[in-house]
Amino acid sequence: MSSETSTDSQFGGADLPAAGSESLQPWQLFTLAGLVGATITVFLSRGQSPAAVILLSLAVFAAAAVGLAALRTVMPLTSKAAPDRTQVLGGRTRAALEREKTLALRAIKELEFDRAMGKVSDRDFNEMSGRLRARAARLLRQLDAGAGYRSQIEREIERRLGKAPAPAAGVCASCGTKNDADARFCKRCGKAMEGRS
Repeated sequence: MSSETSTDSQFGGADLPAAGSESLQPWQLFTLAGLVGATITVFLSRGQSPAAVILLSLAVFAAAAVGLAALRTVMPLTSKAAPDRTQVLGGRTRAALEREKTLALRAIKELEFDRAMGKVSDRDFNEMSGRLRARAARLLRQLDAGAGYRSQIEREIERRLGKAPAPAAGVCASCGTKNDADARFCKRCGKAMEGRS
């Protein structure tokens, strides 16, 4: 497998932020303050028993944790409304899923090529291929399900109001999944498409 595929699968296919791309976060400041406070406590408590030094250091870290909790409690009340991240995350999630699907399919092809070249044993091939195919199938299901709930909600409203429209071409009458125009069976539920035998 290529290094790109193994690296992306190791990190879940997510885009990692570049180092130094963000400013210092509050939790980093409180962690730094806890470390500095614990270091000063250790230097000032020379001659004390090790248990006392450890307890004092833990007390300093606890104070830093309380300060962070207080900041996180007060920040939403004092700052402007946080921007709505749902659309950004939704777009990134779909793009990340598409990228991960492409990488998984590429990894399957590379694995099949490595097996044909004799680089991978049959036992290893079966194990790795099974995992990669399960992952690719999961990603495809997520991408198919991520189309949105609007059409499902509209169908449910029409069903409850008694206005059941005739299914569109390529749409399964049972589950409402959009299939290819020439599909004979639904790709989700497996039932025969209407008008095809």
